Amino acid sequence: MEPPAEVVHWMFGVGFVFLGLCMVAETIVGREVWCRRSWRAYLWPGVAFLMGVAMWPVMVFYTSSAIHMLAHGVWAQAMMVAGAAQLGLVRGKLRNPVWELTLPLALAVSGAAFLIHEQNPWFFSRAAFLHHALGWTAAAGAVITFARFIRPRSPSFNGGFALMFIAVAVLLFCDRNVAPIFGHLSPLAGGR
Repeated sequence: MEPPAEVVHWMFGVGFVFLGLCMVAETIVGREVWCRRSWRAYLWPGVAFLMGVAMWPVMVFYTSSAIHMLAHGVWAQAMMVAGAAQLGLVRGKLRNPVWELTLPLALAVSGAAFLIHEQNPWFFSRAAFLHHALGWTAAAGAVITFARFIRPRSPSFNGGFALMFIAVAVLLFCDRNVAPIFGHLSPLAGGR
């Protein structure tokens, strides 16, 4: 028996909370202190890559339409590319700093996929609202990570990057497939 879709969203929310907390800790103590233990440098890129791998079964088993399957596939690929590039940079296999641009690219592609695949308006249901909010959060995260690429030691951009992961987690934890948003639920949304 497969769990409801919101349970899967909550499981990915746990992953994003973990990523966000790792990034908050790194922002507070600084990159040099964070990397004194070599395994910590691999922590968030590895988790991002594994979350991308975990998105593939979601794409196969939890899709209700072709556009949902494509969106989940795009998210899986974006997380895996960004995680793999970051792992390559940490390991020293990739030396060109342009590989850092995989993060804003992955977030921009993910934000677009969220916005394109949600076909209902903002206030149709809680799930529709959250998909729109997640799309715009990812788009804002793409801008923040691009600014972080330009100024990598900026505490503001690094903190914004970490808070973006936590915002995504909060939005994922708020998900319920059919629930009212701000007291409004479209009659077309179905029963609770």
